[in-house]
Amino acid sequence: MEVLLEKNSPTLASLKVKLTKEDYQPKVDKTIKDYSKRVNLKGFRPGKVPSHVIQRMYGKSILVDEVNNILSKTVSSYIRDNKLQVVGDPIPDREKAELVDWDKADEFEFSYDLGVATDFEVNLSEIPAIKRYTINVDDNELNKTIDGLKDRFAESTHPEVSEAGDMIFGELKQESSDFTTKSAIPTKQVKEEVLSKFVGIKKDDVITFDIQNTFTDEAAIAHVTGKKKEDVAELSGEFSLVVSDITRSAPAEVNQDFFDKVLGPGQVENEEQFNEKVLDIIKGNYERETEALLRRDIEQALLDAISIEVPEEFLKDWLERTNEGKFTREQIDEQFNDFQKSLKLSLIKNKIADAESIKVEYPEILEFTREMVRGQFGIYGDDENMKETIDRVAQGYLADKERDNYTSIFNQVFDEKVIGFIRSQVSTDEQTIEVGEFEAIAKGA
Repeated sequence: MEVLLEKNSPTLASLKVKLTKEDYQPKVDKTIKDYSKRVNLKGFRPGKVPSHVIQRMYGKSILVDEVNNILSKTVSSYIRDNKLQVVGDPIPDREKAELVDWDKADEFEFSYDLGVATDFEVNLSEIPAIKRYTINVDDNELNKTIDGLKDRFAESTHPEVSEAGDMIFGELKQESSDFTTKSAIPTKQVKEEVLSKFVGIKKDDVITFDIQNTFTDEAAIAHVTGKKKEDVAELSGEFSLVVSDITRSAPAEVNQDFFDKVLGPGQVENEEQFNEKVLDIIKGNYERETEALLRRDIEQALLDAISIEVPEEFLKDWLERTNEGKFTREQIDEQFNDFQKSLKLSLIKNKIADAESIKVEYPEILEFTREMVRGQFGIYGDDENMKETIDRVAQGYLADKERDNYTSIFNQVFDEKVIGFIRSQVSTDEQTIEVGEFEAIAKGA
């Protein structure tokens, strides 16, 4: 066997594989013998079919299969052993393959087009300091969060007379089109100039209004009429609502019932403890957001510091062919920058992992999945009675081959370990900022 790599450019190469009879014939002979023992043919005893009969009937297809198996393993091994930075899949030269004479030839030559990334080095000590933010969570942020929680857990009342901000229920009609439906009109989404029509209303009253000139946007019209947003432009004229009920939301009172609804029963006993818990949650949420931003900034710093070229047209052709018509060439062109960024990051992370012997073991994957299950089901602490259930669910999730959950979790754990190592090697510029500043930075990221 002869394998030859020819570089056509910094990012394109051809891999030629030449096979002689000595490379494939032993495997072909073994497969023919196996067939002789397994195939049932009329006129022959089971397991006693002569090899020359198998050769005549199945020899060509066996040869093709064995040669293809050898090619697949040879190409993969060559790429792995020579540590080629191959991107996309090797593409066989189909025109050359179609010229192969399987009936007469003893030697075969095949060619594959490879897309390769250019060589690069990773020196994390040269990465400039990356900003890491700590958010100053003050009383104003705490009060704003608690006000939001009071609205979220608001109690509903049913007043006799409507006010601005109420929800008005009833039967919505348009006599000219025979349209009728049960509806709920949020007065918060009614334009200021016509709001008076919806204030001071009682049960059984009839409100008449122009459907296109009453609400703040098309989404509100869709909500009120039950139509799709793209169809509301077709509606016109006067509609009437026969009022059947009015609801009003009153912010929840700050009491033990409120504490229990927000944090769970028995978590706190007074307002001071409640405020401390909520403050911790706010800080934790912002900590996760600052970590996510730091991660993006680290990845961008890697891309800025490490120059890698990839074969763009080769990859676009490969993506188009691999996705089998799911995406047009125009869509691939539009999204290619994001794909290219992800590809380069993957190459960098793999190189770091290889250099630092960063590996992922099954216990790590299982523990990550356990934590995911705990989070999804809201299970906290180390309740012994739940451990067995959590393990069973986690192992079942990883065993789902149809969704390839194992690979997905493996990639997440691998990524976390590599990013964790990078974080330990790069310096950070610690900055404390206000919430508004962070939101502006995150929005521009």
